[in-house]
Parts: sequence; C-alpha cells; structure tokens
Amino acid sequence: MSTTYFVASSLDGFVAAPGDDLDWLLQFGFAPFQQHYDAFFAGVGAIAMGSTTYEWLLAHEDTWPYPDLPTWVFTSRALPVPDGAAVHFVSGAVSDHQAALERAAGERDVWVVGGGLLAAQYQHAGLLDDLRVTVMPIALGAGAPLLPVAAPTPVFDLVGTTTFDGGAVELHYRAAR
Repeated sequence: MSTTYFVASSLDGFVAAPGDDLDWLLQFGFAPFQQHYDAFFAGVGAIAMGSTTYEWLLAHEDTWPYPDLPTWVFTSRALPVPDGAAVHFVSGAVSDHQAALERAAGERDVWVVGGGLLAAQYQHAGLLDDLRVTVMPIALGAGAPLLPVAAPTPVFDLVGTTTFDGGAVELHYRAAR
C-alpha cells in the first residue's frame, strides 16, 4: 500500500493552465497512456482529491469517473455529489484523514489525484510515498504548479521511467525516508 501522486505535468511544471484549463493536456489524447493508466488504476483502492479537481470533474464529465472508489474531497465548502459517487467531504490536515483513506484502500493504494496544493500537503506531512509525473512535451508559462511546497523537500529517489508515443515521459519517484 502506498500513497501516490499520479499526475501529468507540462515541461515547466504546471498541472493546469491558467483558469484550471486542461485543453493543453487533452490535445494529446488518451490512447498512448491507456494501458499504463489501467495498470496503475487497478491498484487504487481510495482517492484523495482537492476541491478544484473535484469541481473540474463535475463540470467536464458526464458521469462520475470513479464510481467504485471511495473519494475524499478536501474542501471547506458544500459541494454537490454526483449519482453513484462515494464521496466524503473533509477539511483540515491530510494527516487527520489518512487512516480512513488507508482503511478504505485496504491492500491497494491511495491515489492523490490532485491538485498540486493537496499533493504538497501530503508531502509536507510525510505521507506521500510515490510521485509519478508524466511530463508532457509542452511548456505553459503559467498555471497551477505541480508541487507548490513551502520549503525544499528531501531528495526523491528515481524508481524508473516510462516513455510514451508522442514524446511524454513518466518519472516515477519514491519519497526518501
């Protein structure tokens, strides 16, 4: 069981363009990444997500994309719950909710879907085990940062890389302990 931030990023370290725009990412399509994503997703037992990511999904997906996975949404606001979603709204420190996420995940992983602010909270709390960043061959110049930490992190250990058609590369890092 691990807690993993699995995400795509631009070359210059942004996970979304200004205005939470993902058109820059969606232009690459999903076909080159499908098998890799499916293998990762098969190991996920619970999801942690920030409210911006959650609201983006509500606005851009016809149905809830994770109907079989319990999802913790970190927010201080009341938000709607789509049909078929097992969503838990929580606030406060990620460490206050990690035990519940791990129990729900069982032997499988906790996926920190995003965004970067939530992932940075996980890293700061020492709860982020793996960082799997698929770097896309495009620079954005501005947007939502990949991992906006408040202070330098310990060095992450490189576990491996995966290349994809079209020039994207996944960097898989493990948090140094």
